[in-house]
Order: sequence, then C-alpha cells, then structure tokens
Amino acid sequence: MGGFFGAISNKDVALDLFFGVDYHSHLGTRRGGMVVYDREKGFHRQIHNIENSPFRTKFEQDLGEFHGQAGIGCISDADPQPLLVRSHLGLYAITTVGIINNADALVEQYFSDHGHQFMAMSSGRVNSTELVAALINRKDSLVEGIRYAQEVIKGSCTILLLTPESILCARDRLGRLPVLIGRNGAGCCVSFESFAYHKLGYADEHELGPGEIVELTADGWETLSPPGEEMKICAFLWTYYGYPNSNYEGVNVEVMRYRNGEIMARDEVQKGKLPKVDYVAGVPDSGVPHAIGFANRSGKPFARPFVKYTPTWPRSFMPADQSVRDQVAKMKQIPVPELIEGKKLLFVDDSIVRGTQLRETVEFLYESGAAEVHMRSACPPIMYGCKYLNFSRSNSDMELLARRKVQDLEGDEGQAHLEEYADPSTHRGQCLLKSICEEMGFDSLGYQTLDGLLEAIGIDRDKICTYCWTGKE
Repeated sequence: MGGFFGAISNKDVALDLFFGVDYHSHLGTRRGGMVVYDREKGFHRQIHNIENSPFRTKFEQDLGEFHGQAGIGCISDADPQPLLVRSHLGLYAITTVGIINNADALVEQYFSDHGHQFMAMSSGRVNSTELVAALINRKDSLVEGIRYAQEVIKGSCTILLLTPESILCARDRLGRLPVLIGRNGAGCCVSFESFAYHKLGYADEHELGPGEIVELTADGWETLSPPGEEMKICAFLWTYYGYPNSNYEGVNVEVMRYRNGEIMARDEVQKGKLPKVDYVAGVPDSGVPHAIGFANRSGKPFARPFVKYTPTWPRSFMPADQSVRDQVAKMKQIPVPELIEGKKLLFVDDSIVRGTQLRETVEFLYESGAAEVHMRSACPPIMYGCKYLNFSRSNSDMELLARRKVQDLEGDEGQAHLEEYADPSTHRGQCLLKSICEEMGFDSLGYQTLDGLLEAIGIDRDKICTYCWTGKE
C-alpha cells in the first residue's frame, strides 16, 4: 500500500509536509520520502528506510535542511520515492501509489528499442515511479503525459507531481484510492487521508473524482482534466486500511465499521445463529470497531480479553529471523486472565487473509484458559489476491486461507465453485466454514456477507471494487 501528502503555500511548508506524511504511517512500513522546492535553493529530497524505525524518527534529523514553499512526500511499501526527474517537460519531483501489473510489457513495448535506460534496482526490476515518469515524458505536456500513463497502466496509479510552479495531483483512472484537497488561508494541500490535513488547520475543499487531474498553487486549485464516470474505490479502505477519522466519498471509516458489526449481529440474531458467549471482543486493533457494533446490536457485553503491547513494538516491525518473529508476535499479546479464563468469547476481525496470525491468537487464547473461541470476519471470504493494490496480494491465490481450504476439500473441481463456497447458506459454504474451524480451532466461524458489507459502506455498490471476494472487475 502507501500514502501521500503534498502542500503548497505562501509560507514554508516543511513542517506541514513532515506531519502530513507522518500521519500516513499506518499505510506502509518500508520507505518514507519527502521533497521540497524553495524558490531560492531549488529542490531538496530525502528518502529513508523505515522498516525498523518509524518515519518520524528517521526524518526529524533532516527537518533543519527542509525549507520551501511547496513539497510532496510519501509512505511507501514499494520502491524508493519521490524521484527527481529532468526531461523535456522540465525538472520535477514525482511520487506514486498503486501497482503496475504490466510494467515489464511497458518497458519492452515503449523503451527497449529507443535507447532508453532505467536505473535497475537490486532485484533487477525498474522502479515503478521511474516508469510512470518515463510514460509521462513521452507526451508534450505533463497533463497529457499523466492521462497517457493512466490509460496504458494495467493496475492502478495515483500520482503527485511537484514542479517549481505548482503541484499536480491525479487520482487513478478508476478512483481505487482517494485523493482529497484541503485549504487554509496561506495555501492548499493534497492528501490520501483527510484527518492528516484537518490536524494541520486545513479545511475540506475538494475530493478528486476517478482519473481527475488537479493543479494546486498557493492561491487555489483548478481541474485540468475532468473526472471519469466509472469508479471502483477499494472497499478495504473502510474495512481495514483507513484511519478511523477519515472519510472517503462522504463515508466515515469508524462509523462504517460500527455499522458493519451491527449488520453482522442483526443477521445472526435473525437466523438464530448467535452463540451464547460471555463477551464480544475485537482482534486488536482493526477488529475493535466492528466488534463494538456487533456487541451493541447483539446485546452481548463488549470486552478486551487481550491487548497488544505497543510501546516496544508499535507497528509491524519484525526481525528477519522467523523464530524471533514468532517470539515477538507472542510477546505483543498480553492477556487479561479475568476476561479469558473459563469464558466463552466471540472475536471479530477485520478480515481473514492467510490465517497464520489468527491461528496463533486462538492458540494463545486457549492456552490462557478460554472455554470457547468463536470468530467472525467483518468481510466475506477472500478468494482472489488483489490486482490493484497491496491488500491480500500474494504469489499465489492458494496462499489465501479460503482458497487453500477449497482446494483441500474438492481439489481443482472446487475452484469452479468459489461463489458457492463463499455463500454460507449452501452445502459447500457450510463445508468451508467447518473445515476452517477444524484447522484454526474455532468453535464457530462466520463471515460478513457481501451484501451486508456493501450496505455498511452505503454508497452505490457499482462504484466499489469487490474483486478480492468475487473475482469480477
């Protein structure tokens, strides 16, 4: 995944940029980068590896060197960026978020026979952001180039581009990720997360539509290329990725999660399938708001039978050694024995992808004395690896728990009946639930339905990407 922030103003934006990018740290753990433009000194850029230390601690020491009236930055789980590019279109900085599934084909088709060179990374791959810049540079203007890149890239690509005059921001062609503009008395900003600029004193100004290209200056903003009509925004923004304070397409993340849990409980009660439990709990931290909604609607008390110890391991920074990783995962889970021993517990998690960590959590709960552990997923079974963003992205769909269990149950024949397996009202759907319960140690398992999830989000369902559940684009 990844996040981004940019600002342009009549005053120095270095601090706004620093805090704005830092407020996207929940979206990535690999690299962070910032670049500013000063009218007297030009561009200044810095990129750091943040795998074992948060963005803030890596960039605090650089703040004294960052001064300028405009800047962009990113948190990235992909390639090093932002990049500085010099071309016939001028000198500019660029950062991107998304996935280019046809990167090799684009390099082969457009650049191999024309003497174009790319800086290869250690893996031999081309930096995706450098490839986007090369596509942009094939045209006679930046706007034409951005539109061209959006058209030929298979996957998704959101772009922030900093020139000496302005910031250009472009939402990916089908609007899979959000792009929002804020404004204060001195200038404008652009952000993935709206709460990032609210804390910095910017007010909501505009949410870009799919494929829309906007130019920001200190004096305001202007649409340079209008939005398209088709949108496929990622549902996981509300279910998992998004920060609780954020709003996408007018829908708040935390409110959606409460509503999602309420709908799950409502449907279980109506079907008479709600188990007798002592407490409803959320798998920390992303499952907690879904569980609050579930508890409120079901009438079962909400509790926190275990918490994560975050002062030492505040994020998912993990050592390379697997045995140490396993020990760290165990050390982070701190039980509350009074809420576990002899208790029947129902846990809600945001999703079940591969199931590895969840299985360890269930074992930990039983070792801590739980009488029963029931599990609920706040979204349907994930059947397909994401082709557009990094969520549920894997080398093979068979790494996904639901797909692997289908293969175990019925072999290749089962892969032709995935829709049926995803429906708990069918015989195949019941077999899938039973098989996962047996492997994971759950006393019962339930998934939110696709209809329930879309009801919780509450916008036109045709505008929401559900590929990872349905396999339909």
